Amino acid sequence: KYPNFFRTVPSDNAVNPAVVKFLNYYNWSRVGTLTQDVQRFSEVRNDLTNELEKADIQIADTESFSNDPCGNVKKLKDNDVRIIIGQFDENLASKVFCCAYNLNMFGSKYQWIIPGWYQGNWWEQANSTNCTTKKLLTAMEGYISVDFEPLSARQIKGISGRTPKEYEREYSRELQQKGVEASKFHGFAYDGIWVIAKTLTRVMELLRIKQRQNMYHNFTVDDREVGKMVLDVMNETNFYGVTGQVMFRNGERMGTIKFNQFQEGQEVKVGEYNAIADVLDLINNSIRFQGVEPPKDRTFVRLQRRHINVPLYSILSTITILGMLMAGAFLFFNIKNRNHRLIKMSSPYMNNLIILGGMLSYASIFLFGLDGGFVSDKEFETLCTVRTWILIVGYTTAFGAMFAKTWRVHAIFKNVKMKKKIIKDQKLLIIVGGMLLIDLCILICWQIVDPLRRTVEEYSLEADPQGRDIAIRPFLEHCENTHMTIWLGIVYAYKGLLMLFGCFLAWETRNVSIPALNDSKYIGMSVYNVGIMCIIGAAVSFLTRDQPNVQFCIVALVIIFCSTITLCLVFVPKLITMRTNPDAATQNRRLKFTQNQKKEDSKTSTSVTSVNQANTSRLDGLQTDNHRLRMRITELDKELEEVTMQLQDTPEKTPYIKQNHYSDANNILSIRNFTDGKDGEKSILKNHLEQKPQAQWGSMDPSRINRGPLEDINSPEHIQRRLSLQLPILHHAYLPSIGGVDASCTSPNGSPGSSPRHRHMPPSYRVMVSGL
Repeated sequence: KYPNFFRTVPSDNAVNPAVVKFLNYYNWSRVGTLTQDVQRFSEVRNDLTNELEKADIQIADTESFSNDPCGNVKKLKDNDVRIIIGQFDENLASKVFCCAYNLNMFGSKYQWIIPGWYQGNWWEQANSTNCTTKKLLTAMEGYISVDFEPLSARQIKGISGRTPKEYEREYSRELQQKGVEASKFHGFAYDGIWVIAKTLTRVMELLRIKQRQNMYHNFTVDDREVGKMVLDVMNETNFYGVTGQVMFRNGERMGTIKFNQFQEGQEVKVGEYNAIADVLDLINNSIRFQGVEPPKDRTFVRLQRRHINVPLYSILSTITILGMLMAGAFLFFNIKNRNHRLIKMSSPYMNNLIILGGMLSYASIFLFGLDGGFVSDKEFETLCTVRTWILIVGYTTAFGAMFAKTWRVHAIFKNVKMKKKIIKDQKLLIIVGGMLLIDLCILICWQIVDPLRRTVEEYSLEADPQGRDIAIRPFLEHCENTHMTIWLGIVYAYKGLLMLFGCFLAWETRNVSIPALNDSKYIGMSVYNVGIMCIIGAAVSFLTRDQPNVQFCIVALVIIFCSTITLCLVFVPKLITMRTNPDAATQNRRLKFTQNQKKEDSKTSTSVTSVNQANTSRLDGLQTDNHRLRMRITELDKELEEVTMQLQDTPEKTPYIKQNHYSDANNILSIRNFTDGKDGEKSILKNHLEQKPQAQWGSMDPSRINRGPLEDINSPEHIQRRLSLQLPILHHAYLPSIGGVDASCTSPNGSPGSSPRHRHMPPSYRVMVSGL
């Protein structure tokens, strides 16, 4: 707009290249601007924006204000602007720093860069805020001011023959003599006069040279030519004055820019920028930042992995190794003594499965403790799948074997019926194999349809515990997929149902004590422990998802506890038994069990050697009792025949028999008490009774009762009377075995009152005997 205009004093825009150079020196690539809304400062900001873009420095935020800058200062803070370039006068500067103090935007994390042409002690004269001077000084501490240098710091004699220092002394003397106030532009004015003098001298020289060249011609020069010559000479100006090197670029005075820092209540020069050479020269150790290092141009976020502590991992791994050694010892013991009756009766194959499942569960602990700090991202994804498979298969193998053994005990002894039940280990292995097959189907579908991937969960920023100007963003690695909830729900539902069913079977067989299956009660205890610990462990590990150390510790302890308590309950009693009484299993040929019936007043106690031996022993006992009963019936027949013969031969004894025969008959008919009362005896006695001829009670002739004693004892009448007496007696004899009359006296000569369980014969029998 003004091509012939030259500025002898550097403009406000002249500080912008110096500011850019200063930013680059400290590697600040992200800044914000705070500008007073007036044209003077707005133009400087626009020029600064261009310079920053050329230097590839990001402008994070640009704020302008008229009167109250607090809202704009807060926006800068919200946008995490740490390097703030201000363009405002000294009256509003106090308000800006008051707002900065209230918002805590000072100190080691912030750096303010403001104009350097304010008057001395401006914070005292321009303080129109409610902040005290002390607060302002606290917020202002460390700011950088940028302005042109009024006098050169180099003591070099310039065009005037004086050094800047000599010139300053002469200027001060003249001020005192004339009594005028000093101006900060006096050096530029002095060098400006020299610029005019040098330019005019040079133009005159050029004109004389042209005149000599054209001395034989009429030489004339118009104003345009003179103006062109003056413009060219001004652009070529280059000399050393009291303000430094004097040059012009596009009419702008290329001067020296100084940098001052506010330190302990005063500004201290810390460096300068030579615009001609484009060199920034900072005085060594002069800049003092509030922190141990220059502020950061932004909040540097350092990602920090939340990983499992190595000492914790080492401790739990050591415990896990001890558990695996214990499981290996149990496996060796089980295989070595697999043919021993004590081990053989407790299904050694199923015990091996329990040990194998426990060892797989132990092994999963090592994998749960590995994260991205130990393995790469790709290996971590592989670990996600492997540890899931190992834990699920190990759990199913161990718990499935316990579940199968508990089911066998429940199937045999829940309903006490003496039927032959043989459940071999092959059937139990099929049950465990079916559970594993279901697991494999779920895991294969999971892996094909929606495999586990490594995901990173980031948390909110945290302050650096060491006080550095950085922020910590914790992150945690997870093994997840798109439909994680669905897959976990399927696994938890399946395992939960098995666990509930196992707990139910354990509860149903809680009172079964079986020496032949000597670990049934311990397996029930293991099922309870595993069920309770799995529920607690799953819930707590879900709640501590963002705390890997706590989560890993809980998961590892649950696995260790469940595996260890299961193995100890199954194998430690066997070790103790074989060590204290190795022949106990062979000496005890019978087993005892007690089971509570559903009715509270009904309990059954039975002793069996095994399922097959129990049935065989009971059948042998029934056959023996049947044979003895038949022999007793034969003896009773003979005794009855003798009594009948005596009655026929001695009629005079009839009154005596009428009075006493009832007690004699009862003594004869007292037989052994049968306590079994089972279906077998009922069936045998019923078949025996059906083979006896039925007496014709109604066909007896009463007139034959008083016949003479000399009649033949084998006559039809005697036989009929004998049968009439024999049938009630036999019926009376069989009643105890089918739940009728209870007879405990085994001697036919015993007294009816000798047994406390003796019962009198019904009146109908008494009448019949009296009639005889």
